[in-house]
Amino acid sequence: MITVVLYRDKDEEAAEVKATLAKLQNLAPHRLVEVDINQEPALKEKFTGRTPFLKIGAYHIEGKPDPKQLEITLLAAERSARARQQQVGLADKIAYGVVKHWLLIFNLIVAVYVGLPFLAPVLMEEGATGPAHVIYKAYGFVCHQLAYRSWFLFGEQVAYPRAAAHVRGLKTYEQATGRDPNDLWDARAFIGNKKLGYKVAFCERDVAIWGAVLLFGLLFALTRRKIPPLPWYLWLLIGWLPIGIDGFSQIISQLSNSPIPFRESTPLLRTITGFLFGFTTAWFGYPLIEETMRENRAYLAAKIARFQAINHDDSLNPKS
Repeated sequence: MITVVLYRDKDEEAAEVKATLAKLQNLAPHRLVEVDINQEPALKEKFTGRTPFLKIGAYHIEGKPDPKQLEITLLAAERSARARQQQVGLADKIAYGVVKHWLLIFNLIVAVYVGLPFLAPVLMEEGATGPAHVIYKAYGFVCHQLAYRSWFLFGEQVAYPRAAAHVRGLKTYEQATGRDPNDLWDARAFIGNKKLGYKVAFCERDVAIWGAVLLFGLLFALTRRKIPPLPWYLWLLIGWLPIGIDGFSQIISQLSNSPIPFRESTPLLRTITGFLFGFTTAWFGYPLIEETMRENRAYLAAKIARFQAINHDDSLNPKS
């Protein structure tokens, strides 16, 4: 129902307008609000000589309105209000769909995010170097992509760690490539070749982090979102502490004049610590997100129900 605001100076000048509005009530249902401009100096200054003044939605009529003009304006305001209501109804339905299926949306996004880096070496192997380089470049903004800290596909080994990592059974990065392991930009730029294979566009730790996030998301979906959130202190202890110790000790040890011996983390350690961080982060966050989404679903469901009830009532009482 639309609202009609009638600004008046004297009672008698508004009487005819109110009578006309009353006759149009069945044609264009509305709520009338009267405002006496004498009660407010600002309104008195603004509307003196312009009353009666009608504000009907986005429209206004100044002075005594013609009945036909008033009818046309009321119907136009009603149509505009109904159109806005329908737009709000559609927006609410879209929002409801998002909050209802947020976990599916998240899982799809994470699956694509962690899957594309594996597509890059597949494309390189198939000779589609252009699209592959696009993926490598895009993920280069979020990952260091150092070859000796990345997984490789289609080659002699799944990884080529630096000699400093002391990984048995694998050729070192130096042995396999003949490159300087201390040249970070070169290690970042090296994608691989037919013999060694091609690196995944995500480093080992990032693959583990996002793979674990996806795994928890799938488990959360299979359990119908019934898993309670992980306590924050366990998130810090299990998720943050191992990755912090492994990552920061490696960084600090490789600084000049480091107080601790030089060390290079291994693919296994990067995978374990990355997995623990990703899994516990999702475990901590996803159930909390679900609680928020549940509240939003209830609110939007009630709002949509009210919207549908209004439309149902309108369909039972069509305008002539």
